[in-house]
Amino acid sequence: MRSRADSLEFALLGLLSQSPLHGYELRKRMISIYGPFRALSFSVLYPALRRMLESGLIKESLATDGGLSKRSRIVYAITEKGVERFSRLAQTTGPESWDDESFEVRFAFFGPTPQRNRLQILEGRHRRLTDKAEILRNELEKEPAGVDKYLVEWRRHSLESVEREIAWLTEMINTERKSS
Repeated sequence: MRSRADSLEFALLGLLSQSPLHGYELRKRMISIYGPFRALSFSVLYPALRRMLESGLIKESLATDGGLSKRSRIVYAITEKGVERFSRLAQTTGPESWDDESFEVRFAFFGPTPQRNRLQILEGRHRRLTDKAEILRNELEKEPAGVDKYLVEWRRHSLESVEREIAWLTEMINTERKSS
């Protein structure tokens, strides 16, 4: 996945491969994947859904809410073409698969990803974070006098977070290797 748009498409196809959903529910589930600090606005979601509709990856239908409201909602469902596209995307690997932008999305849909590809993505993410940890350690070691104490604390916090993820990735890699 070369861009945010590709990552968004992958996540939407992954969610819709589980069940048909309306826009608000898609947005809620996307936020659970991406986290609340990278909230997905409707101004990003609906154009992406429109492009996917035009490409034949998804289809839409009207459904009544079922509650007190008589309002209808558009429900999106994945098409056979969308299933094929999701499957192809799940089988791809490369540096973009383990970068900060797309790793969380890729991991959220690791089930349909072939085992050897899961391992490659985990190992790539591990290497990326090991490099990042080294950079943070070097920055902390050579802190010049007068640097904002909050910047130092942020770097320390970032290093601790990266080290925790590296430990977790090590466990995941070992588990994947044992299952092969």
